[in-house]
Amino acid sequence: FSQPFKMSSNAGAKIFKQRCDQCHSVEAGGKHKTGPNLNGLIGSKTGQKAGLAYTDANKSKGITLTTETLDIYLTNPKKYIPGTKMVYARLTQKQDRADLLA
Repeated sequence: FSQPFKMSSNAGAKIFKQRCDQCHSVEAGGKHKTGPNLNGLIGSKTGQKAGLAYTDANKSKGITLTTETLDIYLTNPKKYIPGTKMVYARLTQKQDRADLLA
């Protein structure tokens, strides 16, 4: 994740609570909400968490999730994975994405 920003997990936690928490959990072994539990997300493939109905677009995207691919995805989810059912619009500020991924 090459960028000139100082990443802040504290700021990222605030962003997660404001923007992500209503649809995602992060606890190890946590249940899926509308979207998948995000624990262990880095290194996983799109659309593969058991127990959640994914769109064909998410299942067939076939990328491994890294901070780099998540940065692109969070910038504009519907552009990166056309057909995704993720209703989140996007996180346009690079610093916010860096903090969220910290």
